[in-house]
Amino acid sequence: MSFARRSEQPFQYPLDREFREPDWTRLPGYRGVTRAAWEDATWQRKNTVKNLRELKEALGDFLTDDLARDIERDQAERATMSILITPHMINTMDERDLYADPLRRYMLPAFSDRRTDWPSHPKASRDSLHEQEMWKVEGLTHRYPTKVLAEMISTCPQYCGHCTRMDLVGNSVPQVKKLKFVVPQKDRHTQMIEYLKATPSVRDVVVSGGDIANLPIGALERFVDALLDVPNIRDIRLASKGLMGIPQHFLQDEVLSALDRLAAKAQDRGVSLALHTHVNHANQVTPLLGKIAGKLLAMGFRDVRNQGVLLRGVNDSQKALLDLCFMLQDHARVLPYYFYMCDMIPNSEHWRTSVAEAQKLQHDIMGYLPGFATPRIVCDVPYVGKRWVHQVAEYDRERGISYWTKNYRTGIEENDPDALTRKYEFYDPIYLLPESGQRWWRAQVQAGAA
Repeated sequence: MSFARRSEQPFQYPLDREFREPDWTRLPGYRGVTRAAWEDATWQRKNTVKNLRELKEALGDFLTDDLARDIERDQAERATMSILITPHMINTMDERDLYADPLRRYMLPAFSDRRTDWPSHPKASRDSLHEQEMWKVEGLTHRYPTKVLAEMISTCPQYCGHCTRMDLVGNSVPQVKKLKFVVPQKDRHTQMIEYLKATPSVRDVVVSGGDIANLPIGALERFVDALLDVPNIRDIRLASKGLMGIPQHFLQDEVLSALDRLAAKAQDRGVSLALHTHVNHANQVTPLLGKIAGKLLAMGFRDVRNQGVLLRGVNDSQKALLDLCFMLQDHARVLPYYFYMCDMIPNSEHWRTSVAEAQKLQHDIMGYLPGFATPRIVCDVPYVGKRWVHQVAEYDRERGISYWTKNYRTGIEENDPDALTRKYEFYDPIYLLPESGQRWWRAQVQAGAA
């Protein structure tokens, strides 16, 4: 049988990539590491890279002197997060071209990656989503009518350069003296539970941080177990980039047993329990990620979902996004869920995309994946929340200002009669604007109006 020749599709499936754990022994620092050691969470944590000296030990001559100096300057002058990256994550880099590698670009930013004309948008802020303004108790953000965010801890197993919680999470760096939780952790967690018991309108809790992979499993189990006893809570979502960055943590017997007990109790109570992770590139989808995702699903977790961030030079193309989504869906059983536009934190302009670019990417990925596995690209608008990029109310492309509306009040707007009629602003990177728009912004900055 012969088939008529057809024009090629813009995106080709099946993918031209393997689902395999990269051979860590190709890297100088890991040549003698056994599989047993590599798959041991304690070994991964002990050997997590915390500075350039340790990065050089791991990568050897693959880390050139030029790149090392470039990263060192970035840490001194631009970085909002300190260096912290697991061996497992380093192993998913392309050591042959680290400058271009997508993981390196957001986990180990170099000074030359950043914009020099507009390194930060004039409207950038440390707590760009104003989450702390919406705390009901320390670390509990009540932003949506029926949903809250519980920030359990302020550390992660790894630190991403684009972190939206850079104001609180991680170690202080020259550019950012980090805020710290004041209330003792156990007391904070108790206060969160008490607030939820007293607020029956809340049905959905995101348990995050930081990263729950850094919370002792006993503390995590106690908190989630208590959540399951609150009658109004119907959805619980555990959030961990560590599921990808250090899957070895979740494969420990003690952790698996605790998660299994929580999944069983959730099923018994009729509560939906899911885990959200954060994978930004197809190279990070490895068999160890698939292994732990499969175990969670077998326990009774409703879903393992991915919430990535749209980052220039990492995943800002049709091919990069679809490669990632198909690797997650086909091999790791992780559901593509959201891609957030990068938030307006300081020194992030080189990562950020415009609303128009995000809209085009949403268009370009439609029709390839099953509908339930086609992620939405969303803009997290300050004082508003998640909005699908096509929900923009108005869009001034000359000045790069998009205007958004909302259909609910946050906790800080309970007495604001104009909250539901006001238009809220989000800003495109200035260097992408026409010269007239860039000139307008320069004038705003000079006049002190921005």
